[in-house]
Amino acid sequence: MSETPPNTLQYRVDGPEDAPVLILAPSLGTTWHMWDRQVPELSRQWRVLRFDLPGHGGAPAHPAGSMTELADRLVATLDELGIQRFGYAGCSIGGAIGIELALRLPHRVASLALVAASPRFGTADEFRRRGVIVRTNGLDPVARTAPESWFTSGFAGAQPAIVEWAVQMVRTTDPGCYIAACEALAAFDVRADLGRVGVPTLVLVGSEDQLTGPAEARTLVAGIPDARLALVPGASHLAPVEQPGAVTDLLVRHFSLAWQDTLHAIPVPPISPSVSAPVAPVAEIAPPAEQPQAVGAVRPDPYEAGMRVRRAVLGDAHVDRAMAGADDFTGDFQELITRYAWGEVWTRDGLDRRTRSVVTLTALVAGGHLDELSFHTRAALRNGLTPAEIREILIHAAVYCGVPAANSAFRVAQTVIKEETTPHE
Repeated sequence: MSETPPNTLQYRVDGPEDAPVLILAPSLGTTWHMWDRQVPELSRQWRVLRFDLPGHGGAPAHPAGSMTELADRLVATLDELGIQRFGYAGCSIGGAIGIELALRLPHRVASLALVAASPRFGTADEFRRRGVIVRTNGLDPVARTAPESWFTSGFAGAQPAIVEWAVQMVRTTDPGCYIAACEALAAFDVRADLGRVGVPTLVLVGSEDQLTGPAEARTLVAGIPDARLALVPGASHLAPVEQPGAVTDLLVRHFSLAWQDTLHAIPVPPISPSVSAPVAPVAEIAPPAEQPQAVGAVRPDPYEAGMRVRRAVLGDAHVDRAMAGADDFTGDFQELITRYAWGEVWTRDGLDRRTRSVVTLTALVAGGHLDELSFHTRAALRNGLTPAEIREILIHAAVYCGVPAANSAFRVAQTVIKEETTPHE
């Protein structure tokens, strides 16, 4: 096991020291123990490295809010251990990290297995709402519903001890790290990039998986040039736990064949110093002189950046409705607010999004703009404000904007907060 700096991951290694390395990556809300039933067999041939996501399994709570950051931390861990080339099997978010690695570091990934994975996990709105629920209610609602998402009903009924183990894994996860992982999944979308995954890939999915099921698996197989599909009967999302023997056999067969096929297929660039190794500067380098902006230089159009921020803050569903409803009369206005409100103001570095939500809510109360207050209350929850903080903003606004305005605002905000923070059973 490891002691874990903030830029690396907590890990465990099993198997012969001189064997090729095989990485097993967990699903969101689980720990490396989800692979316990695979390790005895896999560690006969491979040096098996398992890792925990930040804040999972007692790992230090250093949140990572993007798939790139999670992949970077894993790479830093591997560099620290001197591991250059490896096979990789990941479940769910672990599979997403594997795709990220295969796209960025094809010379290091010998072969890939994607378990219960997808090129896009649901919608961004779904994961951001999950983050709101966890921020408001803690992880207990997610923990209580995890078994029905992870296992078939027959397995859950026959294995109460495993169900309780699964619930406790989620409950002991750090909420901030869980929310950050939800943000990473919300932003993950590699549908257009699958053709660049250039390593032999096994796509493994439980036949009863309702989260990332056979349809998502077939999308991966159709997009990745060298991929094949393995359907595991009688398994849901955590197939390695529910059908350990079948999953182990499939992994052994895939990595035994794919490793030999690709061992020398991709040229490996010269080894560069580890990212964690200190490098002494050879000389003092003066910063480049600031170049004056050319007269008449054209500023980049802020529309695309504005649309990205608008979707991140308000949600895809809201923005899609607004854009779908635009016509010759309102289209120019939609373009204006995307370009200037979202592209020019919300993208500025001077305030973070939580602070901008505070300012926006206060301004909307003052102006009596209750329709806008409704969807900006949702935005404030997505931007990290808690219901208690929104309450304090409205109480403060009552003093400076008037009690009647705040009274109306409370009614609107109360309805939105109840909708957004009530877990679905």
